[in-house]
Amino acid sequence: MSNFTADIRIEGLRKSFGGQDVLRDVNLEVPAGSIFGFLGLNGAGKTTLIRILLGLLQPDAGRCAVAGIDPQVQPIEVRRRIGYMAENQTMYSWMRVKELIEWVARFYPAWDATSAEDLRKQMRLDPDQKVGALSKGQTSRLALLLALAHRPKLVILDDPTLALDPIARRDLLRDVIGHLQNQGITVFFSSHLLYEIEPICDRVAILHDGRILRCAPVDELREKVKRLVFQSSDRIDVAKLAGLLDIQSYDSQLAVTVEDVAATRRALGPILPVREVDLNLDEIFEAYVIGRREAPHA
Repeated sequence: MSNFTADIRIEGLRKSFGGQDVLRDVNLEVPAGSIFGFLGLNGAGKTTLIRILLGLLQPDAGRCAVAGIDPQVQPIEVRRRIGYMAENQTMYSWMRVKELIEWVARFYPAWDATSAEDLRKQMRLDPDQKVGALSKGQTSRLALLLALAHRPKLVILDDPTLALDPIARRDLLRDVIGHLQNQGITVFFSSHLLYEIEPICDRVAILHDGRILRCAPVDELREKVKRLVFQSSDRIDVAKLAGLLDIQSYDSQLAVTVEDVAATRRALGPILPVREVDLNLDEIFEAYVIGRREAPHA
């Protein structure tokens, strides 16, 4: 068991559609107060897992708790307590911004009208503007407002910037950071745009083909996962490289990416790399999901 309080706890979760496994024995804990990146390629199973957390889908096996509540038993209560925002969230286009805010407020006993108005001003939303006339960036900011105005302690964001242009994505993330950071709110942020969420996440999980490949603090991943470059003439016993994620050969050099550089150094003994390369989160993710584990043929 973990030594922290978890706002999301998942144990042995499985889900399949038409005989095809989408989630396979997923175990995950999201610490309270963390900004948690849930990473995976499109089709990896991210949205399926989130729909189970919201009580919109039943798992085939396993269990989960969201803010201490079983979403399969109390789905409405879960959705009242958390904030949720998804890519291309459906909203009534014929309503004005203020009308939609007032309508959504009725579903949340804890709705804070003052907070909603503060967020509207912060996000530069015209209360009299028709929702259908908003830009994609404005629509995303409105969806974020609707997810936050009842002051949830946990917010789930499902690829919220996917349909936005780079400037609108940066603007939305700035709003997320500005409102949520330093407030102790737990954020579960699903995305495949890693270069954008890397600056805001303190912990990540990598989902691939329905399985969690790695879950760790971002700083730990940067510290442990490295690319080591050797001369091809060095006789590297690949079998000794525990946690090998990727191996490439080019220009008489051999580059290996490993998930524990300290253990690899011990395994290699006197053989030293030409250089050791730090990786960003995007490169680490790529090594896990599409890395080649077998040595290239000579």
